[in-house]
Amino acid sequence: MTIDIMMPFYGDPGLFRDAVESVRAQEDGDWRLVVIDDVYPDRAPGEWVSSLGDARIHYVRNEVNLGVSGNFTKSVELVEAEHFVLMGCDDLMEPGYIATMRDAIAHHPDGSYFQPAVTVIGDDGRPSLPLADRVKSWYRPKKTETAVLSGQELAVSLLRGNWTYFPSICWNTAAVRRHGFDAAFDVVLDLALQLDIVLDGGSLVLLPDHTFRYRRHAGSVSSWRAQDGTRFDEERAFFLDAKARLRARGWRRAARVAGRHWSSRLNAATKLPGAIAKRDGAGLRALSRHILRGW
Repeated sequence: MTIDIMMPFYGDPGLFRDAVESVRAQEDGDWRLVVIDDVYPDRAPGEWVSSLGDARIHYVRNEVNLGVSGNFTKSVELVEAEHFVLMGCDDLMEPGYIATMRDAIAHHPDGSYFQPAVTVIGDDGRPSLPLADRVKSWYRPKKTETAVLSGQELAVSLLRGNWTYFPSICWNTAAVRRHGFDAAFDVVLDLALQLDIVLDGGSLVLLPDHTFRYRRHAGSVSSWRAQDGTRFDEERAFFLDAKARLRARGWRRAARVAGRHWSSRLNAATKLPGAIAKRDGAGLRALSRHILRGW
């Protein structure tokens, strides 16, 4: 049972090499890596990965820049296996990641997606735990063994605070293709996909082992959009839509959580001092709008 690893690329060439090498170092070699170059200006990274001479590694360069959701959609189109990972080009797999996922899939064949425990690292590769990830650890269900989550309970858990790490997730291909990525989103597209799957009766398999290293740095889309408040306009639109959908399903508790979206509002509140210090009027208005609207 091969697992496809789809790796959209547009970023630091050095971190990209480390990400690819972490895949090559897997103890279980039954994987296929597809690098999708989103027209990165320097062709050297693509030439390097093409020169590796590994039949399991494939390199594709887009004709035009597709952006985040567009490149994710193309990645899913190129998947051939029944399960896949949409890995960040600056993240790292622990050597046992593929073996752990193959075992989890064998024991839970009906699982829609599989979330391992992750180690958060900084730009320098060292373990790091900034505020965003401390909050994620508070919201993550406290399970010491493998657990299967689904239904309204899972929806409530995710909407209180999205504790999952999208690049570390192993997805059931059919479950993702039934829904796809919403082109309206850049920051919350992973949470939107998860909610679609949960509403469709899907399940998340939560794994206790740390088999992935997620790199947290200020250059990410979610980080820089948080600074000017635009990410919160997107988040608010998502949560209000989710509230309506959950009400229609009869999941009233999940609908209330979506409508309040406390963790998103509190995150916006942490950005206020930075906006004030920079005298960023537009950012301050966007942040205040998100924090206060609906109260």
